[in-house]
Amino acid sequence: MKAYWIAPGPSGTTAELRETPTPEPKPGEVLVRVRATSLNRGELLGGKTGAAAKPGGGECAGEVVKVGDGVSGLAAGDRLMGRCAGGFAEYALMDAREAMRVPARLPWEEAAATPLVFLVVYDMLVAQGHLTAGQWLLVTGVSSGVGVAALQTGKALGAKIIGTSGSAEKLARLEKVGLDVGIRTRAADFHDAVMKATDGKGVSLVVNNVGGSVFAECIKSLGFEGRLAIVGHMDRTMSATLDLEALHSRRLAVFGVSNRLRNAAQRAETVRGFVRDVMPKLDNGSLRPLVDKVFAFDELPAALAFMESDTQVGKIVVRV
Repeated sequence: MKAYWIAPGPSGTTAELRETPTPEPKPGEVLVRVRATSLNRGELLGGKTGAAAKPGGGECAGEVVKVGDGVSGLAAGDRLMGRCAGGFAEYALMDAREAMRVPARLPWEEAAATPLVFLVVYDMLVAQGHLTAGQWLLVTGVSSGVGVAALQTGKALGAKIIGTSGSAEKLARLEKVGLDVGIRTRAADFHDAVMKATDGKGVSLVVNNVGGSVFAECIKSLGFEGRLAIVGHMDRTMSATLDLEALHSRRLAVFGVSNRLRNAAQRAETVRGFVRDVMPKLDNGSLRPLVDKVFAFDELPAALAFMESDTQVGKIVVRV
């Protein structure tokens, strides 16, 4: 089969198309014929320059080809989406515990744009963030894949959304999918605008996609019993000063969102919660992933360059 291997380089992520053996599913795994896959900034930009190339692609959507021992309830031809190993390829493996059926109304491209960002968002907003209808949610870097999914899911939960971006054009586009207040900035200077929007109360939950450079401003923007989710570090700033008095007096909570150290059973628990709480909204069409641009399989290097240009709003998808 054809598969892309990726590696970080001095001028951006590089991709090499290789002919590789089609993988065989081990017990508990499912082999899918990939129909679409999507790009995720954390996977593509997180490595060190000079690191060895590795199979790319952490999520995909496709049809079941073969199931491993111990897998029940799935058969050849079933449409699945989920986390995978090596999604930038014609075939990929999924852990059956993390595989999700594709809603009938979702095309392959939107299905491929769903698993990683929406599962992360479910973890942040529902499982840990306890966001409820009527509360205010602040999303820094709102035009990113995770940022847009947080906006869309927050709106589906009945929350009011504030988002930051350095682009007025991106904020205008996101107003059409439910952004209540857009703040044009790339700096840690949004506290006053947040307080004005919330009548001085602050927000209930912050999703920090940007990193340490805005951490203190996020803390300032939280209201009583507010929660701060740390999910991204686009600014490459990995440390920040914490206002302990604010944390103490306002009974704040700060939590991280990463699957790096979670085992498959823990990830599967999040999948079950997502299927229970959010999948019905995908089934009935009230929630649709926002796909910015779709590339053909042989255009995957161009898709990587497009992501690194930081011009997208939502997800970048590759049709296989």
